[in-house]
Amino acid sequence: MIALIAEKPSVAKDIARIIGATQRNDGYLSGNGYIVTWAFGHLIQLAMPEAYGVANFRRESLPILPQEFRLIPRQVKAEKGYKADPGVLKQLKVIKEVFDQCDRIIVATDAGREGELIFRYIFHYLNCHKPFVRLWISSLTDKAIREGMENLQPGGHYDNLYLSAKSRSEADWLIGINATQALSVAAGQGVFSLGRVQTPTLVMICKRYLENKNFVPTKFWQLKASTASGGIDFTAQSTTRWEQQPEAIAALQRVKDAGQFVVKSVERKEAAQEPPLLYDLTTLQKEANTKLNFSADKTLSIAQSLYEKKVMSYPRTGSRYISEDVFEEMPERIALLERYPCFAGYAAGLDGATLNRRSVNDGKVTDHHALIVTENLPGELSKDERAIYEMVAGRMLEAFSGKCVKDVTTVLLSAGDTDFTVKGAVLKTAGWRAVFNERETGGDEDATTLPPLQEGQALPLSGVDLLEKQTKPKPLHTESSLLAAMENAGKELEDAELKASMKDAGIGTPATRAAIIETLFARQYIVREKKNLVPTDKGLAVYRIVKDKKIADVEMTGMWETALAKIEAGSMDADTFRKGIEVYAAQITAELLSVQLSFASGETCPCPKCGSGRILFYPKVAKCSNVDCTLTIFRNKCDKQLTDKQIIELVTKRKTGLIKGFKGKNGKAFDASLVLDEHFNVAFLFPEKKAKPKK
Repeated sequence: MIALIAEKPSVAKDIARIIGATQRNDGYLSGNGYIVTWAFGHLIQLAMPEAYGVANFRRESLPILPQEFRLIPRQVKAEKGYKADPGVLKQLKVIKEVFDQCDRIIVATDAGREGELIFRYIFHYLNCHKPFVRLWISSLTDKAIREGMENLQPGGHYDNLYLSAKSRSEADWLIGINATQALSVAAGQGVFSLGRVQTPTLVMICKRYLENKNFVPTKFWQLKASTASGGIDFTAQSTTRWEQQPEAIAALQRVKDAGQFVVKSVERKEAAQEPPLLYDLTTLQKEANTKLNFSADKTLSIAQSLYEKKVMSYPRTGSRYISEDVFEEMPERIALLERYPCFAGYAAGLDGATLNRRSVNDGKVTDHHALIVTENLPGELSKDERAIYEMVAGRMLEAFSGKCVKDVTTVLLSAGDTDFTVKGAVLKTAGWRAVFNERETGGDEDATTLPPLQEGQALPLSGVDLLEKQTKPKPLHTESSLLAAMENAGKELEDAELKASMKDAGIGTPATRAAIIETLFARQYIVREKKNLVPTDKGLAVYRIVKDKKIADVEMTGMWETALAKIEAGSMDADTFRKGIEVYAAQITAELLSVQLSFASGETCPCPKCGSGRILFYPKVAKCSNVDCTLTIFRNKCDKQLTDKQIIELVTKRKTGLIKGFKGKNGKAFDASLVLDEHFNVAFLFPEKKAKPKK
């Protein structure tokens, strides 16, 4: 008997249908010698500090560096802390029974770093020792699944991929847990989440926001003159920008006095623009944000849906290239688009044409090739799915099309010792730009139509104006620009050597960047204002603390991504990486514990019990900062959540005003004050009942 495990039930059903496992059971499918089961994402996670006997949020416990990480079933929030997800426990039991019945396992989780980790964590948690092989495919079409099943790879080929994924998971735990606890302890107010990729990303957003907000524009002046030749009017701008208005006015007068232009030079050249490369996930997310206003997370979700509908290749790819064998299939994929209405005409025009090979490079294909459409024509799609499908299909047609060719003319004119320039362009061959017929913004296509001009030719001066302009700040980050900044984090560095070493190292991966941005929203560190990403007061408070700390170091974070890639390639030892992370975690912890600032927006108060500590506020409790003091006040009191203000009043005055809306065991609402008794326990004080007036 052969077991097969997929990442999702939908994928498991597709594979089961093809291999003949059609009998439905609770949590698995069976038939034809196969038992097919599934996970639903990460069923297993790294255990939290309590599992290692470490009390949460205690200064003396930090840094927390487990000798051996423990695996536990995925946790969900419960009334008191966290508990194992019942649905996860049920499916893990099914998976164990399936594995116990089989001779070997086929791993069919997503073919990538996280997919490998999902399986290996389950495998190790269940203490399974059965041999396993790997199904490695880039699309979920019937053809791809059949070919993949005929070419199963030894499981050991992906050991380094697993070690890279495991290293990433443990590094995130070590940095995230220690940094979060250290800052929260030092701040003395609430829980402040920090993370290996999350924090440098927050810093990027805050830095750009503050640069923009604090930007002081400076004025400058340029001249704009109009002229004509051969019945064609056109304008030209001065090449000089004056910072002082009187100088600009003087130049204006000299131009007027000259009364005409002289053509100093005419440069004509043919400009050939190569088609863009195919999409990887990040490029698709950037352009979908710009063109469709989709969040990175939304684009990934839609791309995943199209993958599961078998009309698009695997979305979590970091490559913009395809291999030679995939290129051989391109004529048939393009022919398919002849049946897709909006591309039919263009696709037909490529029939029999020599396809552009710019996106073909075996050496630049990573785990997965670039995003392309499959051999399946889409059926019913939602509006958003159709928009993303058409972006990918259109880009595929562009990538394999010919160059866009233009004649570009650059003219330099002179009047009264001031030079003016103007650019003109004539489209000769649209090439790949004919797919969408989009104008190129900010490029040569915005240029003027120019008449034939010769060097030395005199032109009349029709008019000249003084333009007052001002410098502009860098715009606020959008998701598109932030994704680009994350991808190219190394390019922001000033040190040339570091910049060179980090040329290809961004922060995060194509698969995780969307989730990082969503985490910042969930932590209430950032909000959307139209398309812009803007930090909240909370986000800015965190930024001010961490901006010069190691946790915010883009260079270091990017280097880790490079190290993880080396582990995957087998050129770096995972233990060496782990030791480096532990040193780093200890440094971060020490830095953050030394922070003396408080995030408290209002009043803070000393502890009435020990007198030496102060009250720290957390989501579920308020407690003394002195770890030896036992004062703890739970926020939830008879279905009523106490505010910081009410707790401060209770602690400082030993009694609150009347609080409305408590609920008794019988479900009835009541009002009461809270008091802190001599043993520092919280008790109710009920208002005196007003005596009924005597009749």
